[in-house]
Amino acid sequence: MDLALWIGAGLLAAVALTGGVTKTFVPREKLAAAPGGGWTAEIEPGLIKALGVLELLAALGLVLPAALGVAPVLVPVTAVCWVLLMIGAMITHGRLGEFRFVALNVVYLALAAFIAWGRFGPESFTA
Repeated sequence: MDLALWIGAGLLAAVALTGGVTKTFVPREKLAAAPGGGWTAEIEPGLIKALGVLELLAALGLVLPAALGVAPVLVPVTAVCWVLLMIGAMITHGRLGEFRFVALNVVYLALAAFIAWGRFGPESFTA
């Protein structure tokens, strides 16, 4: 179970890192033209970059606290925050009719919920 949680956290961290780098460093025009990026056309660039920075922090928060042994409770807290982010992403993509991205967000949400459950519960770092 511990290994599955580490793998899940690593996969989700890779997703968060990719999304964070993209939203932080790619111009809004390019994001809006990309599949699933239509929502960025109507959003202020600062908000897009802020979401990108939050995703970068999530990538760090899913792995580093446990790997370094410094405040490992941040791993499940970050996973819960990712669940909330994915709910917002599902609403946004759903409003635009981008249902395959909603499905992808559901997968990410489920993985984050698994990590939160596992790290708050049976495989807690404080146990």
